[in-house]
Amino acid sequence: MVVRPAAFGYNPQTAPSNRFMRTAGPAAGSAAELARAELDSLVQSLRSEGIGVCVAEDTIEPAKPDAVFPNNWVSFHPDGTVVLYPMQAQNRRLERRAELIEQVSRDLGYSVRRTLDLTAHERDGRFLEGTGSLVLDHVQRVAYACRSPRTDPQVLQEWCRALEYEPLLFDALDRGGVPLYHTNVVLSITTRTVVVGSEAIAAADRGQILQRLGASGREVIEIGHAEIEGFAANVLELATWDEALGDATVLVMSSGARRALGERAFTRLTSGSDIVLAVPVPTIEQLGGGSVRCMLAEVF
Repeated sequence: MVVRPAAFGYNPQTAPSNRFMRTAGPAAGSAAELARAELDSLVQSLRSEGIGVCVAEDTIEPAKPDAVFPNNWVSFHPDGTVVLYPMQAQNRRLERRAELIEQVSRDLGYSVRRTLDLTAHERDGRFLEGTGSLVLDHVQRVAYACRSPRTDPQVLQEWCRALEYEPLLFDALDRGGVPLYHTNVVLSITTRTVVVGSEAIAAADRGQILQRLGASGREVIEIGHAEIEGFAANVLELATWDEALGDATVLVMSSGARRALGERAFTRLTSGSDIVLAVPVPTIEQLGGGSVRCMLAEVF
């Protein structure tokens, strides 16, 4: 599922914890128009590879500047579980709309069997922002999460009990020593590879995290702060099928992430994928502080 934004722009409510955001950019009206064009290009690229996409339309009112990042408020799981997440910013809580879940069911044939609603934690100032806060190893059943104002250990534990994952909490800091706002800017896990911003992970946690990632049998690709800032870890593996390839994997990233990775790391990462899509989303990255992975709420 993707959400086509109506009022995309710089969000002052999320800026204090997201240092990837930049205020300088297009004016509000043109920024929203550019963001819609970038989203449309991503959808076209996904559909060209046979991936089913539910395109939900944002509503103009109330204004939701980060609606283009639906993976933070909802996740869809293989057993029919839908999880609703507690969001730190009040204007991001407006993004949770039941009609979008109903649209996913209609458009993609997803059957909702239970709903895990964690949003009551907002009243107590505890947050867990979906697959921004959580990077999931679906094979090993491990939920990786870096501590931040948007990722609360108590909510993480509740999520893991309900979904039967092992929580693995760690600290990850930017160049200035500030906690990274979401785990999915420092870590991604595909079928055969891992991209991890090991330079950002606190020394006390780094060894354990690298050991667990390596024990999964995947190739571990370590990157540094420069690559993290270019969203090189904010990538997602999807699945498709066609008559020639049969089941195939599609690795999706932004053009900026592709450049940030460099040739050697890019070759290592993409050697495990059948198809690679690198789509330009510069407006969304600059003003929104998130990239392609943040734009996709995968439906199993």
